[in-house]
Amino acid sequence: MKVVLCVTGASGAQYGLRLAQELKKKTELSIVVTDGAKKVFSYELPTALAEFRKCGKLYTEGEVDASFASGSAGFDAVVVCPCSMKTLAAIACGFSHNAVTRAADVALKERKKLVLVPRETPLSEIHLENMLKLSRAGVVILPASPGFYHSPTEVDDLVAFVVGKAMDALGVENNVFKRWTK
Repeated sequence: MKVVLCVTGASGAQYGLRLAQELKKKTELSIVVTDGAKKVFSYELPTALAEFRKCGKLYTEGEVDASFASGSAGFDAVVVCPCSMKTLAAIACGFSHNAVTRAADVALKERKKLVLVPRETPLSEIHLENMLKLSRAGVVILPASPGFYHSPTEVDDLVAFVVGKAMDALGVENNVFKRWTK
């Protein structure tokens, strides 16, 4: 399976990095890191860029000529994690101005899996309308909202929950988080 992971300037670098680390075990992974994401890394996870390089081929947002920017590239899925509201709005409006939004646009037009992991709260009416528009187009909107039924004891447990759900949405088998059992 070929997956494109796009990391944008929303808070939540830990989500993107853990997802990259898990996806590299099971997929052929291409990673786009935006300039906004790099700024967030400096506050949240200063080693992130070096860690992302270990997980797959790294692209900048300006590389609109990357293979996944074309429908003939043959990738299977795109995930934007974390997904800023700026990026979500651009995707909802078909504004393919960089490698992230171009990859998402190609996924939409080719009917490939597209998963967005927004990390924002509270949500405005505009945010919700953009999410609804994308959901109606077949996009999975997967907010970074961890569950607590698995009795998390550390931050990584919460990150793992969201990452595992994102992998589920992509169709990638995983045991990253503790699933509900009765």
